[in-house]
This record gives sequence, C-alpha cells and structure tokens, in this order.
Amino acid sequence: MLPLTLSGRCFMSSTKSPALLDDVRRVMRLKHYSLHTERSYSDWIKQFVKFHRMTERQALFDDSEAKIEVFLSHLATQRKVASATQNQAMNALVFLYKHVLNKPLTKRIDAIRSKTHRHVPVVLSVDEVKQVLARLEGLPQLVVKLLYGSGLRISEAVRLRVQDIDFAYKQITVRSGKGDKDRVTTFAASLAPLLLNHLDKVKAVHDQDLADGYGAVYLPYALAKKYPNAEREWGWQYVFPARSLSADPLSAATRRHHYDQSLINKAIRVAVRQVGIAKRVSAHTFRHSFATHLLQRGTDIRTIQALLGHNDLETTMIYTHVLHQGGQGVVSPLDDLEGAADPQSG
Repeated sequence: MLPLTLSGRCFMSSTKSPALLDDVRRVMRLKHYSLHTERSYSDWIKQFVKFHRMTERQALFDDSEAKIEVFLSHLATQRKVASATQNQAMNALVFLYKHVLNKPLTKRIDAIRSKTHRHVPVVLSVDEVKQVLARLEGLPQLVVKLLYGSGLRISEAVRLRVQDIDFAYKQITVRSGKGDKDRVTTFAASLAPLLLNHLDKVKAVHDQDLADGYGAVYLPYALAKKYPNAEREWGWQYVFPARSLSADPLSAATRRHHYDQSLINKAIRVAVRQVGIAKRVSAHTFRHSFATHLLQRGTDIRTIQALLGHNDLETTMIYTHVLHQGGQGVVSPLDDLEGAADPQSG
C-alpha cells in the first residue's frame, strides 16, 4: 500500500512514491488548465487530505463521498466560506476523483451549503473617480481608466492583446472572460491618444525582445497549436506587458508576461488613501462605478448587462440599489421636510 505524499513529502515513511499533487498538476497540464486553476485546485486537495489526516492513498477511496460531505460542511459551518468558495472546493475534489484517481463520484453529496450573500457593491461618485484618477500616474492610471471607461475586470485588462482594441470602432473585445466567454464593450475615445502613445513604447520593447532572441508571448494551447508563429506577432502581444522577462512556470520558456495586477490594486489603495475616501476601494470598484454611472445616465439595463458580460439580468440589477433614488424613484420623506415651515419659528 503506497503512503500518501503531498508535494513530494511522505507522511508515513521515507519510501519514495508518487506525490499526489504532482499527479494533479500533471493531469491538469495535459488538459491545459490555467496555472491559476491548477494552484487553486491543488490547494483545496491539499486541505482536504490534511483535514481528514489521510496518510495512505487508499484512504482517498474509502467512503469518498462521505469524506467530501464532511469537509464541505466544515467549510460552510466552521470556516464560513462564501458559496462560490465552497463550489470551487467541490469542483477541485470532483476533478481529483474523476481525472486523477479515475474513480468518479457516484453517490449523492449532501453537504451543508454556504449561505449566498448578495452585497451591494461599493461605488464611487463621478467626482470621487476624478480625484482617484488624478492621484494615479503612469501605467496604473491608464489601466484604471480602462476599468472605469470600459467596465473591465482587472484580470481582463491586464490580459488584453494589442489586436483586441479597435480604435476605429471604439470598442474592446474581451477574450475568454469570466465563464470563458468573449464579449465586446465600449472604449473611451478620450483614451485613444494615451493608449496609442503607450503602445508605441510597448512596440519598441517588443522589437528589442525580438532582436535579443525572445519576443514570444503566452498563447492558449489551441491557438499555439493552430498558429505556431503567432506568439511573436505584434497583434498577440499584451497591451500591458511586464517590466521584465521571466520563465514560464509551466513550460520554462523565457517570455514577457502581462503586468502584475496586484501592482494596480496597490497603486489604487495609495491613491484612495491620499484622497481621503473612506470606502473600501479596489480595481473592481471602477467596474461597479462604470455600470452604475451608465444606469444613472439612462442606459438600458440589458445593454449594461451585455457590456459587463453578465449571464443573468438579476446580477446586473444589483446596480439599481446603489442609485440615489434607490432604483425605484423613491424619495425619502425626510427630504419633504426641508421646505416645510417650522411652526415654532417667527
């Protein structure tokens, strides 16, 4: 019976045996999962094994569904994780059993479900957006203007390719957004000169990379296979490339990855602190503000839904709750008192 190992460390003996997480990574890379998903799934599988204190691989096969049910219920009741987080853990374990252990789950898993909370999003006023943008500079400012001007997620912004921006039609094509869907959103005409100037600098860096024997960019597996030379073409380069070359963690190839999105959020936090806004602001706040301000201007809710890439109109409707009129045109009765005469006066 093989002792169970995680990341090469054996929990029972010093006997060498295949590490479980090594098997997980190997299968995920064969199936061309993203590095982000690989890391998330690996972490959940590691937590699952440690939670049940399993030391042998056979333990994974004994009462599998019951073990998963207890673990997921623990996440909901003790760790109070969000519903989406619990779902991600479940997906990781389903993947483990189906694709790595070759033992698909067959019994019902009746875990206690995490509560789904719908929070009203944090939104900045138009004036607050102006103040924050004025405090930002350089590349972070350009990215945040895109977030607010086009309603992009931060991950979508940093992964934009040069060919995704259509200056003539003033639109941006978001490739493989959330849910692996493509969509088209608006592009602010006022941003065009700044972005064109930025791309001139990016082009110079790319040309130098090519001259130095580099210049290849990451492409999804299907595209890399279909267009073997596309990785060095200008149109496929990131609009916001990293400052330096680095080794791809999957292929070990030396490439220029996209800009680190954590640097954008750090710049936003500094700017918000300088302005003195007492709201919890992140890159996603500008996407929320984009939707809310369009709604305030009278843009149709279904148009906003399409620009944001929401599957469900219900998701987009949350922005009606942050409008000054409460989304229903209701005026507070306190406002009616403002013009009323004070009977005690005079």
